[in-house]
Amino acid sequence: MLAQQKQDITALFQAALAPILTGTEVVANVVLERPRDPSHGDVACNIAMQLAKQLKMNPRELATRLVDALLADPARNGLIDAAEIAGPGFINLRVSAAAKQAVVKSVLAQGAAYGQASAGAGKKVIIEFVSANPTGPLHVGHGRQAALGDALSSLFVSQGYDVTREFYYNDAGVQIQTLANSVQARLRGFKPGDAQWPESAYNGDYIADIAEDFKQKKTVSASDGSPATASGDVEDIESIRAFAVTYLRNEQDIDLQAFGVKFDNYYLESSLYADGKVDAAVDMLNKSGKTYEEEGALWLRTEDYGDDKNRVMRKKDGTYTYFVPDVAYHIVKFQRGFTQAINVQGSDHHGTIARVRAGLQAVNVGIPQGYPDYVLHKMVTVMKGGEEVKISKRAGSYVTLRDLIEWSGGGEIEKGRDAVRFFLISRKADTEFVFDVDVALKTSDENPVYYVQYAHARICRMLEQWTGDEAALANVDLSPLTAPTEAALLATLAAYPETLARAQAELGPHQIAFYLRDLAANLHSFYFAERVLVDDEALKAARIALMVATRQVLRNGLALIGVSAPNKM
Repeated sequence: MLAQQKQDITALFQAALAPILTGTEVVANVVLERPRDPSHGDVACNIAMQLAKQLKMNPRELATRLVDALLADPARNGLIDAAEIAGPGFINLRVSAAAKQAVVKSVLAQGAAYGQASAGAGKKVIIEFVSANPTGPLHVGHGRQAALGDALSSLFVSQGYDVTREFYYNDAGVQIQTLANSVQARLRGFKPGDAQWPESAYNGDYIADIAEDFKQKKTVSASDGSPATASGDVEDIESIRAFAVTYLRNEQDIDLQAFGVKFDNYYLESSLYADGKVDAAVDMLNKSGKTYEEEGALWLRTEDYGDDKNRVMRKKDGTYTYFVPDVAYHIVKFQRGFTQAINVQGSDHHGTIARVRAGLQAVNVGIPQGYPDYVLHKMVTVMKGGEEVKISKRAGSYVTLRDLIEWSGGGEIEKGRDAVRFFLISRKADTEFVFDVDVALKTSDENPVYYVQYAHARICRMLEQWTGDEAALANVDLSPLTAPTEAALLATLAAYPETLARAQAELGPHQIAFYLRDLAANLHSFYFAERVLVDDEALKAARIALMVATRQVLRNGLALIGVSAPNKM
């Protein structure tokens, strides 16, 4: 059902309620839903059951009065064909065929804008995702974050929000020092397995690649454009550190580019220390009265904000625990004007949520409760050749995103990107996911991305045989669209805007993948049940318009999740 039609039906209910509510203080909130069983109608409303007790009326009696008034209202002509009362007072409406068919012209008129809304106009939201430590190649978990975060960002854009995609680099701390030590050990001629090889060192082949380029005194640049030139001196640990970090940031940039993901901003953890943001956050927390000293450490009273215990902020050695810069970073996000912040992270970050939110409440600068929002994802298991793949030679201990893209496309980057992107958002983030490379390579309905893309290509192939003008479809008579498979397509097309709005509100981009599979299934069912290029000119024109509209919505949905819509397959 289109948004305007929903508003019109709501207005019909409000008009029917007006004389009943006159003289009372009862407030009616009309909620329209789709019946679980399609045989019950197209729209359901339980307003009579909601208000009956307040109005001291029998719910079925109230429902009867509402139905009578609604059916007597001239405004329902062309919109509502029938209304029925079910059970204790549910009101089920049957929408007219013309109202259902109207979605085709709506799609044709709006094109790529169909499904977009302005609910978020004027609101700034920052979505942080991937945020990988620059200590190695991106792994499949980062890939799931990239797919989820980018699709979620596009969802928010589609609803009118001003969105910033941000990558937060953890470029400070022990892991960065371990990276530098690993490269230095390689420069000294040691390798994994040697007695002199550091126990904590990174073992992947990429460490040898960094060492070789450092030896050659090469220059590399990362996403922020800051170059790093290697000194070539094995004892110059600062040059090794700077070069290795920039080298890996550049490698991650290349992987993200192949994945079709772009960021608006990159933020360095080190800048929080350099700019005094961490010290400023600690000072605010101290002044709030929510900190205390014990056993040589500085603690934050996170229990006051629902955490299971108080947390150490500054350890005995004077260093901060890892959640402190996170608090500082999110204060900065709020100060930058982002009224909503969303972090897409692995489920191993669950323990940090309570303490970060506690810190943000404790500084008492007006940050709303529940800031930031989190989308936590579970692990991805990669299967290939019927066996689980755990190790990449390049990374040394995990499957990289680059490996997954190459495998899933049979060497074709775009094909692999499409498969990986679609697969990685095709389940709720908080469920574990098994990525089967063999399925991603199949050209059958077992492969969900192929199934959806083939629906688009199938329509393109149909339309190649038609020689008419698409512009003329704006005025086509749609009344011949009465077959059951046509009705299913019309209903699914009409559900697209609501699907986007719900997916955005629930931070659930997986709902777009679900929707696209449903739309593709309806298209394939139509294809096998009906012919498009029939002799009946009126029916042919109506079906072509339906196909063009379906092709458009498939394109819109695929573009939103960063997947291509091929014309041929």
